[in-house]
Amino acid sequence: MIQSETYDVIVVGSGAAGALAALRAADLGLSVLIVEKAHKYGGTSATSGGVMWIPNNQLAPSDDDRDKTFTYIDSLLRGPVQRDRLEAYVDEAPKMANFLKSIGVPLTQAAWPDYFQNAPEARADRSVLCDTFDGRQLNDAQFVSMREQYNRFKIFRRYAMDIGEFFAISTKGPGWVQVFLKMVWRYWSDITTRKLSSRDRRFTQGGALMGHLFKQIFDRGVEVRTETGLKELIVNEGRVTGVQVNNFGRLYEINATHGVVLAAGGFEWNQELRDKFFTVPGLTRHSSSPEDANRGEALIAGMNIGAATEHTEAGWWIPTMHKPMDSASNFEEIHQAAFDVGRPHSVCVNRNGKRFVNEACSYDEFGIAMVEDQQKTGANTPCWLVFDATFRTKFTAGGFLPSMIMPDWKIPSDCWDHYIFKANSVDALAKKIHLPADALRRAVADMNRYAQSGADPEFGRGSNAYDQMFGDANVQPNPCLGPIDTAPYYAVPINLGDLGTKGGLKANSKAQVVDDNDQPIAGLYAAGNNSGSPFGNLYPGAGGTIGPAATFGYVAANDIAVKAGKLEAEPSDQARPGGKKAVA
Repeated sequence: MIQSETYDVIVVGSGAAGALAALRAADLGLSVLIVEKAHKYGGTSATSGGVMWIPNNQLAPSDDDRDKTFTYIDSLLRGPVQRDRLEAYVDEAPKMANFLKSIGVPLTQAAWPDYFQNAPEARADRSVLCDTFDGRQLNDAQFVSMREQYNRFKIFRRYAMDIGEFFAISTKGPGWVQVFLKMVWRYWSDITTRKLSSRDRRFTQGGALMGHLFKQIFDRGVEVRTETGLKELIVNEGRVTGVQVNNFGRLYEINATHGVVLAAGGFEWNQELRDKFFTVPGLTRHSSSPEDANRGEALIAGMNIGAATEHTEAGWWIPTMHKPMDSASNFEEIHQAAFDVGRPHSVCVNRNGKRFVNEACSYDEFGIAMVEDQQKTGANTPCWLVFDATFRTKFTAGGFLPSMIMPDWKIPSDCWDHYIFKANSVDALAKKIHLPADALRRAVADMNRYAQSGADPEFGRGSNAYDQMFGDANVQPNPCLGPIDTAPYYAVPINLGDLGTKGGLKANSKAQVVDDNDQPIAGLYAAGNNSGSPFGNLYPGAGGTIGPAATFGYVAANDIAVKAGKLEAEPSDQARPGGKKAVA
């Protein structure tokens, strides 16, 4: 042990939740230390799409308001939630966004439809993006030490894409070739950065958000201490007063005068906790969050001192698939298939050869459908994405790029009949992947009829704005329904993957961690995926993970500052206007 240190606030974790807690606390005059167990900072948020779902965000003229937001959310809730916590999120999220705008973080509304377009008061202006960040605004050490985006968010494992570029290239939209060539030129003409790192100086998507946040954090003198993992919480006379951390096996303590904020991610990489909490556990290796990163240390530390938990039965689901790493085929990479499964000229079936979902729905709903079908039939997780040569030409299938970029002859031979399957007929494909041929033939024939009519009477695929956003505008009458009729035919297995966990430590409307009697544990706060989602088992729109994470990081810092005499208290939560009463 070494002599301990003292800060006003210790933040455990460096993703969006931790970054907002640290930034807001530092801005209010508190001394802050961020501890991060990984060797790079930025957390899972830096590898994400970087979108925040912020209803009534006031970033542009809009008629959205509090009542419309609750009309939408209340029509979708699947079970009990803490009503005051949900209301706190809806009320505080716009304030968090306004705070970021006020200090120069460039937030903009994204024209991204809410995930349930048939629900009352669904909109397309509640998701918020952060403009691209020039990584060279950081010093050299900070630039190379921020967690980098996955290769799946890059072109040729090199060129970073923002959301607009992603859509232009993935859907082959107008001018996509020029978009790509501009990216290439911008990268190679940046000679100074090429001398330092192969990383693109353009931080996009989650990298853009975290780049802007950490530029502000570093400007305020906050230290980010990497390779420093939480071991346990220190409790004195019923109050959390610090943390014990582990740095390469060296244990030491750090004191927190006013509060510890747990923002260390969920437990998706802990198989024991998955088996304990999830209804269909799935495997850690199917997660699309950074490998072996979020193992639930903060959740375990909180539980060890009597903290309650909530919503631990579900993850933020996303369909994923594996593919061998380039030039190292005995190692695998995980690839998201969030939008691939809903493209035209394809169908998803369970291992009985039957459809079970609107394939173009949101990725979380797709995962929920996999869970429900697995519980019902035992023939899901994995399921199969089946497609034809037309799909193969146009679209990605997880890590397999369109054939115009990655023709079949470029796919390594050890991928065939292991990671991707191919046959000259639907029946032959069914035999290869061990599905009932008659069932698969029927599913394909049904989709071909639906493509002709433009309507999917089974699941309504392509019937709303969200579905159509990821379709092919050149396919009519329904951009999400194209015939599966051009040989050869292909299939890839689709796993029940996740972006993290929806449940964790139970925290109240002020982000205070509570015990089994709903009493706050003094000095302890939680935000992000190591706390329960305010929505329960619901993902209302793009950014439904990072929006609450950032908001409750902000809320935690405000409550700490009030108790430290750095900020005037706002009126009681009881004064919140409108909204429904508590949900039991």
